[in-house]
Amino acid sequence: MAQSISVVIADRSYPLQVKSPEHEEMIRKAVDDINRRVKFYLDKYPTKGMIEVLSLVALNVGIVNSGLQKQLENALEEEGALLKELEAYLDNME
Repeated sequence: MAQSISVVIADRSYPLQVKSPEHEEMIRKAVDDINRRVKFYLDKYPTKGMIEVLSLVALNVGIVNSGLQKQLENALEEEGALLKELEAYLDNME
């Protein structure tokens, strides 16, 4: 059953629906991460507007996400190779 929560990102409140306590925790951690990044860029570039700062945050999150996606793809490829090697080894045992 969905539950209503409210989160604040860059001083703006957003009502959201969450499916479970785990889902809420994931959202709140993401919000905290975004707000930390917003603060970092506001401190680093005090003359930039919020749209520019949020664009930098989005770019940063996208870069991190792309890197994690690549790591996952590499791990899945390695897993596939190891499974094939294990199957070949087991086939040779018989």
